[in-house]
Amino acid sequence: MGFRMDKAQLRLELQKCLISIPDEQRKEKSRRACRNLIATPEFQNASVIMMYLSLPHELDTSEAILCAWQLGKTVVVPKVSWQQRHMIPVQINSLETGFSAEVAGLRNPITGAPVPFEDIELVVAPGLGFDRRGNRLGRGGSYYDRFFANKELKAPKCGFAFAEQVLESVPVTDHDVPVDFLVTDEEVLYFRQTGSAAGPSTELRTGRGTKKTGLTKQGKEGA
Repeated sequence: MGFRMDKAQLRLELQKCLISIPDEQRKEKSRRACRNLIATPEFQNASVIMMYLSLPHELDTSEAILCAWQLGKTVVVPKVSWQQRHMIPVQINSLETGFSAEVAGLRNPITGAPVPFEDIELVVAPGLGFDRRGNRLGRGGSYYDRFFANKELKAPKCGFAFAEQVLESVPVTDHDVPVDFLVTDEEVLYFRQTGSAAGPSTELRTGRGTKKTGLTKQGKEGA
């Protein structure tokens, strides 16, 4: 049992939660989340943004990717090497072509030029769950944790999820890397200063406006 079982059980529950969201509601929530992301200073100020290609039950990132192109930004997505168990960032210029169909509906780029880690100015990352200290629960492969650990990557890390995926806490281990801020269809939460955010605060943007609350002192899990 322990952490491993806790994580496995939580992943199952979160996967059930994602599957249970009706298609029309998923589309509307995706639109709201993309607009919240686009409105952040991190998105607006970045010239090279690493997004991801959504799985069928995840938030649809298409609107944010299309907006980035309209604003003249370079869009990068992960190219997964299953054999070497790592991701490399590659540039894409289309959502329609240049992909292979992989495990569980994942679209993996088969073309696209690799982009140096140090050129990326914002990373938008999926997850099965996030908590309100920035901890992230992935799907168990640790691909993003290894990617985030690359010393050449200086970009702020943004979690991107449905509001239903935000929990009070998620179990973490020493190799789990937290995100700097989190965008959902309901709010934007900052956990660490990103360079674009104003001050060491947690900012919540909802349809009812914006409020800021000071960060509490965090333990190892949120560091």
